[in-house]
Amino acid sequence: MPCASYTDPRLAAVYDPLNPPDIEDDFHLALAGDNPRTILDMGCGTGRLASALAARGHRVAGVDPAPAMLDIAQRRPGGDRITWVLSGAAELSLDARFDLIVMTGHVFQVFLDDDDIRAALSTLRRHLATDGRITFATRNRAVEAWKSWVPEATRERIEVPGIGIVEVHYDIRSVEGALVTFETHFCFGPGDSAVTASTLRFMTQDEVAHALGESGLDPVTWYGDWDGSPFHVDSPEIIVIARKGL
Repeated sequence: MPCASYTDPRLAAVYDPLNPPDIEDDFHLALAGDNPRTILDMGCGTGRLASALAARGHRVAGVDPAPAMLDIAQRRPGGDRITWVLSGAAELSLDARFDLIVMTGHVFQVFLDDDDIRAALSTLRRHLATDGRITFATRNRAVEAWKSWVPEATRERIEVPGIGIVEVHYDIRSVEGALVTFETHFCFGPGDSAVTASTLRFMTQDEVAHALGESGLDPVTWYGDWDGSPFHVDSPEIIVIARKGL
């Protein structure tokens, strides 16, 4: 679950133990394939996927707006093989053009209005090679996943290297149309806690398709989950692979 809290170095250290490798990583590694490609990981966070892609011979740029996350990414084994860039999606300006651009971890949901989405996707489109592809996902609004983001369903204790046991849970603050604001609670020990708030936008497939069209991108494939199953109205995910439009 992406969260603005990870601009804090101590909270950034919690991210990897809280979000271990899963089927989403496998999806993106398979999409990249075995032949070396130029790949942009937008919203790369701590660089786990970027590092895995580079280890397979791809030429990778990892971009994130949070310095604390990039600091962890740069210190990963093999991190010196990756071009790390501190930037948001809309402000990105690189000379390179990429065969594949990925936004993982539901990064797309942090763009809260149509202007934000158009600015981000249009900028990323300019960074695509002629036959390049871009992929991202949003949780399907129809499923209302946020209803389970409550303390009793999300509370867990994790071991964080260099810190120890941290207890984390989520709680909903508000639901206003497509915008869901939730809190992330971190407890490091007695009297040592932090609470941060983040807002995500939940969209429909039609809304995602419209945003792609406005940004000069054409959807090629839609999936409904990370196992590659087709999208249906009750799928948990809306995953799209798109190309430059004509």
